[in-house]
Amino acid sequence: MNTFLDKISSYFDWFYFPSIKVTDIIEIIILAFLIYNVINWFKKTRAWTLVKGLMVLVLFALFAAIFKLNTILWIMRNTISVGIIAVIILFQPELRRALEELGRKNIVPEVFYNDKAVKSEKLNDNTIAELVAAAIDMSKNKTGALIVIENSVALGEYESTGIKIDATVSRQLLVNIFEHNTPLHDGAVIIRNNRIVAATCYLPLTDRNDLNKDLGTRHRAAVGISEVSDSMTLIVSEESGAISIAHSGTLYRNLDSEGLKKHLSRLQNKTSEPKRFRRKGGKKNEKQDAK
Repeated sequence: MNTFLDKISSYFDWFYFPSIKVTDIIEIIILAFLIYNVINWFKKTRAWTLVKGLMVLVLFALFAAIFKLNTILWIMRNTISVGIIAVIILFQPELRRALEELGRKNIVPEVFYNDKAVKSEKLNDNTIAELVAAAIDMSKNKTGALIVIENSVALGEYESTGIKIDATVSRQLLVNIFEHNTPLHDGAVIIRNNRIVAATCYLPLTDRNDLNKDLGTRHRAAVGISEVSDSMTLIVSEESGAISIAHSGTLYRNLDSEGLKKHLSRLQNKTSEPKRFRRKGGKKNEKQDAK
């Protein structure tokens, strides 16, 4: 009987059952989460096209290894170090954007720092009312405007490109700044803690090619600053007078006063992601992302 059992057990010796610990499960979950987010990030950026190009090179290297194409393998082995540096250079904008997004996720718990008072002062009700009133006035007169409201990511490097101002946000001041043929009308206004801190600031333009071709430099600058920071940018079109908001790489177009107020209220941490809302005419506002 023992001999029979020994034969059965020896038959299953080729099975390998590794010992799994709690730490192994935790590692699998962490790695799965990281791999999923990296792939998802790649697919949302231009890096996905570059990744597909690298995959073609890898397949070509496998083909060369299988058929022993020694010259090609020698070239690849000697250029691998240069290739790694080239990949870093090619992915530089995407890697920088990924690190900036990682830094904005507030991984460190707020128990280590207390900035609730600062957050509550980012944008008060009076500032929102003045911004909405100024946007409506400029929209009626088709006065182009670009107003950036700073959130938790500091915009000092863009503030330094303009002319420093320290003034309370008011409807009359904003309309006067963006009036045609005035010294401060060209560029963006930056607002921090309910005060206008600078005007005529230069913003980075988005390099996305999927935006609507009807959008000009002002809208591309608004999307660009929203991609590198958590700020919210108010845009008034000089051509059509349409009011838009750019936030987190998304452009919300054709807003009325109520819609604009709902978006601005998001910076007060009083409301969650805004629901789709209707204009007085009954048509839904258009949310544009990559179109």
